Amino acid sequence: MFISREKKQNNIAEYILYMWQIEDLIRANKCDINLISKTILSQYQVDDNQKNQLYEWWDNLVEMMKMEHKEESGHLQFNINYVNDLNNLHLRLLKDADHLPYQVRFQFIEPTIRELEVKTNPKPDNDIELMLGAIYNTFILKLKGTSISDGTNEAIQLFAQFLATLSHLYKKDQEGSLFADE
Repeated sequence: MFISREKKQNNIAEYILYMWQIEDLIRANKCDINLISKTILSQYQVDDNQKNQLYEWWDNLVEMMKMEHKEESGHLQFNINYVNDLNNLHLRLLKDADHLPYQVRFQFIEPTIRELEVKTNPKPDNDIELMLGAIYNTFILKLKGTSISDGTNEAIQLFAQFLATLSHLYKKDQEGSLFADE
């Protein structure tokens, strides 16, 4: 909860990736708050008030996953909404003449995106979801000890850098200081 709050304020792409990890941790603990309390919450060195806040946060996520039938796979609706918000900003930036450097950066990585898009099944809804998914899936493969090709590592680095830029612009947009006409 404390990490998610910081990530949400400072880097929305990292927040999304973190929340996807939280979803998987909840699934790994069988969507059982008691199991989560034993395996995860017991590791936190915090006071009782913070521990209660953490418990409520995790418990709410567990309940959302159950209500949205995400116990086996998929992402919570609010996480999907953040991906869509990032994609909408991305599309606006691609059309805005004041953001030419952003457009050039995207043109540089677009061939890599298209190459990955052909190999991805199921197809993501948009380029932002594709890049986030590639980063997350590579993270999972590394956790499992699977070797990652140099080409994939390079693509992931490009995606991460691009999403860091987009996250910075997202923060500026949230503050109302990104577009001249606003």
